[in-house]
Amino acid sequence: MSTRRISGFKPTGPLQLGNYLGAIRPTVQGQDRPTVVFVADLHALTVPHDPERLRELTRQVAGLLLAAGVDPDRTVLYRQSDLPAHTELHYLLECAAGYGEVHRMIQFKEKGGGSGTRLSLLTYPVLMAADILLHDITEVPVGRDQRQHVELTRDLALRFNERHGPVLTVPQAVHPQVAARVADLADPAAKMGKTNASTNGVLFLLDPPDVLRRKIMRAVTDAGTEVTYDPERKPGVSNLLDLLATCTAREPSQIATNYQSYGQLKSDVADAVIALLEPIQRRYYELTDADIEQSLVQGAEAAAVRADATVLRVKEAMGLAKKPVTSGRPAPADIRATPPTAPGPR
Repeated sequence: MSTRRISGFKPTGPLQLGNYLGAIRPTVQGQDRPTVVFVADLHALTVPHDPERLRELTRQVAGLLLAAGVDPDRTVLYRQSDLPAHTELHYLLECAAGYGEVHRMIQFKEKGGGSGTRLSLLTYPVLMAADILLHDITEVPVGRDQRQHVELTRDLALRFNERHGPVLTVPQAVHPQVAARVADLADPAAKMGKTNASTNGVLFLLDPPDVLRRKIMRAVTDAGTEVTYDPERKPGVSNLLDLLATCTAREPSQIATNYQSYGQLKSDVADAVIALLEPIQRRYYELTDADIEQSLVQGAEAAAVRADATVLRVKEAMGLAKKPVTSGRPAPADIRATPPTAPGPR
């Protein structure tokens, strides 16, 4: 079987530089192999959210993926909620999952536990497994913090295949060699994230150049003045060197030898980040809502072919009807899709 990869992007906040360096750019560079990319809007429902903001962030994430180089003619790009197979396989896989194994997942421990916690927060790792298994994915690029989810996916696929035969493709996690973790500029001990409580150290992909420069010039550094690459003793400076290295395709330890001061390093990092994001921002603002929607609809139609076939295999293996049964008779009048009529005079 040829290598197939998948990446999902959750619209819970604006995409930031870590998302681009760690996930989007490698996805774009790997489009010579079969690739699936989706906006995981169903996952955004696991916590309290504003519907209008969710719709806007979904559109923004999709637009930035296109602007960054995801080619809808080469890569399957779609909105998760447009593909009913996700939720259907989710339930079927829940029938193979155990309460204990999903209850142990780290995100539920960190965000859940109270009486108001949504049940979907507990079960969404199974939905994530469905996302992967729908498309016969062989490799899942993830950071170290997401490896647990891929392991659950593998466990569910192996268990299902043991019970029902070779139905599901068992994927493996692969880790990017660089930029797997970009630190917050204001707190080098924390990961740069799109939902961080403070955005002072987060470089969003749509931040204007002056905002990007201001955040970088205010980045936390370390004691002393020597510019050296030492993530343990100099995490702030090392993070800046990592950023410059990934923007310019050079080694951080080699770059460090060129600098005598933190200020010059920060200035060059700002120049490199602005130059990296300028074409993405320009292409993003050139896209119309119609452009984005057309790409998502086209992708959902392409994704449905393989996804629906996977669901059918799973249902057959579990003893469910092989094909939907219809009587061929018209629906009763009270449930037909007919427009309501205005009431007549009394």
